[in-house]
Amino acid sequence: MILTVTMNPSIDISYPLEELKIDTVNRVAEVSKTAGGKGLNVTRVLAEIGDNVAATGLIGGTNGEFLLQNLHPNVRQFFYNISGDTRNCIAVLHEGKQTEILEAGPTITADEARDFQEHFRSLMAEADVVSISGSLPAGLPKDYYIQLIEMANQAGNKVVLDCSGAALEAVLKSDVKPTAIKPNNEELSQLLGREVSKDLDELKAVLSESLFEGIEWIIVSLGADGAFAKHWDTFYKVDIPKIQVVNPVGSGDSTVAGISSALSHQADDVSLLKKANVLGMLNAQEKMTGHVNVENYDGLYNQITVKEV
Repeated sequence: MILTVTMNPSIDISYPLEELKIDTVNRVAEVSKTAGGKGLNVTRVLAEIGDNVAATGLIGGTNGEFLLQNLHPNVRQFFYNISGDTRNCIAVLHEGKQTEILEAGPTITADEARDFQEHFRSLMAEADVVSISGSLPAGLPKDYYIQLIEMANQAGNKVVLDCSGAALEAVLKSDVKPTAIKPNNEELSQLLGREVSKDLDELKAVLSESLFEGIEWIIVSLGADGAFAKHWDTFYKVDIPKIQVVNPVGSGDSTVAGISSALSHQADDVSLLKKANVLGMLNAQEKMTGHVNVENYDGLYNQITVKEV
């Protein structure tokens, strides 16, 4: 079983407008509301490709109830209820642009933080891969993911971590390591305090730095240029075909779903990298965030090339 973890989920609300008018009324004809958060995008894609997936995290209030009701029917639900309300995240789509209004979400109490850890620990026996995505809500310390990863490691589970900022930096500087991380160039630059280009020799040198020591898989998204990856001491360049991009939002989460699925199925290196990238591409071809059309899977999969560098 793959267990996805979303500590700060949301109800994602989309308002499409021909024009956003400031300081007056804007009327929206069509409203889209989905169970959101990076981890739930991962969850949905895993369910769509037929993997055995369960979801956990923190939910509360009527928004939390809505989230549970709108998960994929094949997803087993192990969420932990908190006193605060699950947040809303609003995207206003206007004139080819996207303006986002993101609520901070609830503040987690010390008791809730401790009790969720015990809840999480109880799920470890059934899992084989744990996928942790997104930001930490207020009230949780920046080392909270370290504690979850340590529990998963102790249970013998593989961990895929997709976060950024202080939470990611804390993990990388700790002695507790996830199995896989998926930073992009911008996140690498933030971590290292300097600009990181897409040059393969530079990426090779960057991923060999001590900050990334002990992590089995590091997969760097390069957008239309594919990906660059390090598996222990072996480096790979992934080349992808050109596609018609409809909505790239959620493609990183879909890639995480591919990594998690491949680890669960004990895929070889090439198969893992192809699966991760094809799911990211399939998401980009769809209007809905965190969604893939599996009918197009094989056609794209066969066009991806992976070479050792």
